[in-house]
Formats: sequence, C-alpha cells, structure tokens
Amino acid sequence: MTAERLLRPLPGLCVLALILGGLEAAVDAGLIRRALLPPPSAIAPVLWDMLASGAVLPPLLATLRLVFAGFFIGSAIGVAAGLAMGWFPPVFRLLEPVVELLRPIPKAALVPALMLFLGIGETMKITSVALAVLFPVLVNTLQGVRGVDRVMLDAARTHGWGRAHTLLHLVLPAALPFILAGMRISLGLALVLAVLAEMLAGQGGLGFLILDMQRSFLVRQMYAWLVILAVLGLALNALFLLVERRALHWQPALRP
Repeated sequence: MTAERLLRPLPGLCVLALILGGLEAAVDAGLIRRALLPPPSAIAPVLWDMLASGAVLPPLLATLRLVFAGFFIGSAIGVAAGLAMGWFPPVFRLLEPVVELLRPIPKAALVPALMLFLGIGETMKITSVALAVLFPVLVNTLQGVRGVDRVMLDAARTHGWGRAHTLLHLVLPAALPFILAGMRISLGLALVLAVLAEMLAGQGGLGFLILDMQRSFLVRQMYAWLVILAVLGLALNALFLLVERRALHWQPALRP
C-alpha cells in the first residue's frame, strides 16, 4: 500500500515533465519568442535565487494572510446562512431573493466597488475574498441540509430530539460532505480573489509582485512568481484534502 501511494503521483509528474520539456524545445526552436516566455531552464535559476535568499517569504505570508482570513470569514457566514436557510423555511424565503441576486455576479467585478467604499487596505482585500468564498459554501450547505434522509429526521423526532439538537447533532454532520466540497471549491476562489485584489490595490503580496514584474519587463522573475503561486495553490488543495479525510474518516472513498 505504501509503494502504491508513492507511485500514485508518477503519471502526473511525467505529464508535467513532458510539458516543461516541450516548452524548452519550442523556445529553443524559435516557435515561442524567448522574450515573452523564457525556457524553464532560464526561470529555474531565478526561482532558486528567490528561494535561497528568503525573498519569497514576506509576500507569500501576506497573500496567505488574506486567503485564510477571507476564507474563514466567508465559510463561517456561508455555513451559518446555509444551515438557517435549509432548516428554517421563513429564513429561506427571506434570504433567497438576495442570494440569487448576488450569487451570479462575478466577485472580481465587485472589487472596484469595494475599493470605493473600503479603500485599498486589508479590509477591502479580505472582504473581496470572503464574498468569493461565501456563496459556494452557502449553496452547498443549503443542498446538504435539504438532502438529509427523511427517515433519519423522523427517527430523531421519535426519540424526542428538539429542532436545535437535531440541527447540530444530525443535520450538520449529514451535510458535512457537501459543506466541505463547497469549502474546497471556495479555497481556490479565495486565492484568485486575493491575488486580484493585490494586483488592483498595489500593496504587496504575490499578486502585486507578479504585476510589478510584468510592468518592469522582468519576465523571468514574473514567471518565477507564477510558479510559486501555482505551487501555493497545489499545497493549499493538498492541505484541505488532508483535513477533509480527517473530518470524513467514516467515508471509505476518502480514506488515505
């Protein structure tokens, strides 16, 4: 089993190696302009120097602070609102028009408006991330609550459970797979909005540095920061999958 787990990423790594090798060959053959896309062999030393000097850490931590702050705020509001809308019909009728009005709006389009009201500081960035996280979590929580088996609800009622006790000890655990699925989707959106807000606000973070390198025509450095951003997204997804396996340990499909 251990050997199987070690070999599991091998096909994906082979595909990645083929892509990098293909880019290297295409640039060397003149099919891609070196000024627009340097070969991976030219980006790797720049990336190594950035890692060795520790220059990566401050902007990385700044972006992670935005991602996690907005993610936890948006997730908490989304879970609370989803539970209330799914469990209490009056709350659903009250909030459903507002949710359906705001949910389809691309959250990136709200960043300029938020800048007008909140300025270009941390509050605007965190709010942007939280709004991107809120609606996927809310909708998934709502669907999870509505999908609870009616037989289980009848059994809880037979045993004399109150509505609050049933919500916390039956409905919430039953809806947890839906909630975590929404949170996993929202984690990627949180990273996207954090980088976008940093680009527009122009104050530190990975997003600001990527745009600043592009404006300064430091192409290799720009792609190095993009690689760091891609690895960050991969690491966040892997971390969330680990948390999900722990939280849903009773589901055989999610066991490591």
